[in-house]
Amino acid sequence: MWKKEDGASPQPTPTLATHTDALNKFTKSATAFMEHVHLLTEAREAYQEAMTASAALRNSLDAGDKALRSLMAQLEQVVSAHLGEPPVDKNIDKKKMEPAKVEPIRSNNDSIGAVRTTSLP
Repeated sequence: MWKKEDGASPQPTPTLATHTDALNKFTKSATAFMEHVHLLTEAREAYQEAMTASAALRNSLDAGDKALRSLMAQLEQVVSAHLGEPPVDKNIDKKKMEPAKVEPIRSNNDSIGAVRTTSLP
């Protein structure tokens, strides 16, 4: 942030003109900065407002999702009761059962001794 001076050149002797010039540069820069510092405050306030709105929306959506899941569970129970089927268990793996393939097991004398079942890929 601050400039570091190399030790290669000797520092000029401070004078009243150097002091006055630096003071004028500082005043000009500080004044220009102060004219725009309100933008930082506005940006911070807008950020806080956006974060508050985001949290409120997230909470509202989460509550809506919870209500929908509850309603769907109730609906599944009612439909299952009317159709006489057990309710769907959400924890059961929904993979389809793979069909079995029947292969004969041959012994050393090439006669069929047993039947082996394996699942298809």
